Amino acid sequence: MPTTGQTPEVTVLGAGVVGMATAWAAARRGLSVELIDRAAGPARGASFANGAQLSYAYTDAMAGPSLWKQIPALLSGSDPAFRIRLRGDPSIWRWGLSLLSHASRARMQRNTLSTLALARASQQAMAGLLDRHPIQFQHRTAGKLHLYFSDPALRAGARMVELKRAHGVRQTLLDAEGARQVEPALQQVAGIRGAVYSPDEAVGDPWRFACGLLETLCRDYPVSTRFGFDLETLQRSGRHWLLRSREGEAVEARRLIVCTGIDSAALLRPLGIRLPLMAIKGYSFTAPCGPQAPATSITDTSRKIVFCRLGEHIRVAGLADINDWDPGIDQGRFERLVALARQSLPGAADYARIRDPWAGLRPSTPASVPVIANVREGLTCNVGHGMLGWTLAMGSGERAVALALGEEAA
Repeated sequence: MPTTGQTPEVTVLGAGVVGMATAWAAARRGLSVELIDRAAGPARGASFANGAQLSYAYTDAMAGPSLWKQIPALLSGSDPAFRIRLRGDPSIWRWGLSLLSHASRARMQRNTLSTLALARASQQAMAGLLDRHPIQFQHRTAGKLHLYFSDPALRAGARMVELKRAHGVRQTLLDAEGARQVEPALQQVAGIRGAVYSPDEAVGDPWRFACGLLETLCRDYPVSTRFGFDLETLQRSGRHWLLRSREGEAVEARRLIVCTGIDSAALLRPLGIRLPLMAIKGYSFTAPCGPQAPATSITDTSRKIVFCRLGEHIRVAGLADINDWDPGIDQGRFERLVALARQSLPGAADYARIRDPWAGLRPSTPASVPVIANVREGLTCNVGHGMLGWTLAMGSGERAVALALGEEAA
């Protein structure tokens, strides 16, 4: 039900899962929406093939007390899951120092709980959408197990369980045998010291979700799209925002909500808006299920990789290459992910039939909390979701639209 001839009430720039959820939040209020993206369709960037886990309970901030102990391994490159580039964009130094400023226990807990509130709102918003429109994207409540392989890591995990339980989160601390009772496929894994089980965690294919939601929006709501719009400049023009493409096309926006992920920093810098975003590159692959494929989502906290079952396939995702702004696949790093997955769950996937290797740039803030704010008149940011963009998308969309409209955010 596209609109014509008039400037839409809300313009959403960026059609990843965050942008799609933002368009939905506006459209469900009865507002006319234009959705703009430079790609040929939705969720073609960092949303396309992420880890597929909807981690509503696991919102732990990246920066915490353990970060200080990880610095030598980060700087020396000896941690296989992480890599940091100190050359190139000089903002790595400012961002890194800000990250360290959030590494106290108090700040980690505050940031974790802030994101937790957004995640729980996101879970509710997803349920509301699917009650109205049963979009098919391999969505199910799978539960999730976080596996720990050392006693100090397990104790740290237990502290976070206690923190979140006080806020209504269902999580259980298990020993190795308890974890194997929840997920028999863990019989293939040695050295487990314990696990945190989150029964309400869900999974779903983000690209299928974005495509299904787009079809619903364009069919049933006053939503129009403008794909293939390669934005070059953004400026205020009277009471509107003026967007110009590299091809010379111009678009006016009354209320503009920016959901362009890592590209948002460069886009808004000419306006004097500084966003604390850092590219953290991650990888994934999808493969047919192996003979011991888990039904429960698995996070190997030692190797920093996740396993997520989507129908008859397994999505495996991991690695964190900090300050890597190239979205292309580094073959050596991709092979590292495959090797770590084989070590972790050797029977989870048919590793000889890997398909769809993928890399994406996750826009991360030092606090691990997204930037959802009105930054200029008629201009709202909804960016910086880091590794939790898929998890936080629905709640972020609701919050961003509420702010843009001047509503009191729930």
